Amino acid sequence: MSVKKFIVTSFDDEEILFPAIRQVRKSGYKIHDVYTPFPIHGLDKAMGLRDTSLHTAGFVYAIMGTATALAFMTWIFTTDWPMNIGGKPHFALPAWIPITFELTVLFSAVGMVLTFCYLCQLAPFVKKDHFRLRSTDDLFVMAIECTTKTNEEQAIAFLAQLGGKDITVEMKETEWWLGRYDKDDRHTLIKTEPEIIH
Repeated sequence: MSVKKFIVTSFDDEEILFPAIRQVRKSGYKIHDVYTPFPIHGLDKAMGLRDTSLHTAGFVYAIMGTATALAFMTWIFTTDWPMNIGGKPHFALPAWIPITFELTVLFSAVGMVLTFCYLCQLAPFVKKDHFRLRSTDDLFVMAIECTTKTNEEQAIAFLAQLGGKDITVEMKETEWWLGRYDKDDRHTLIKTEPEIIH
């Protein structure tokens, strides 16, 4: 389990959020993540995130599906259970195209969904700490990770200048755990109350 210290601030409008992200990155602070109630175009570029490799994983899964379909049907119809169907050859590749296509799509789709869930740590009964519950409703939240070089007072004053509200210093669990929110089932019990800065 990994508990880290964060400086968390909220913004009411995405027009304030974007300049704040640029200024925070320019000042050398490490942005842990930005939470928004809806997808915002260009936010990934503003945060300096690289393009996703999920499409590459999808291509790999698709090739695996194609290879599986062709190998399995070749083995069945030429070795394990060869049959004479209307005089067609045992290796009837054109007749296998529909099944090969379907298995290619199946492997790619299921593989990408499972990869996405793994990378985002999404699964039944898996829980993660929330910085602000209102980030799922109407609030834009930025979490800055505190390092050994972070001056918390300066960072708080800097975020306040950028339009940040409800700035707090919090200890949060960055990994996932199994359990319920109403019962703290984490191995590391976090009792630290957030320090509210007005």
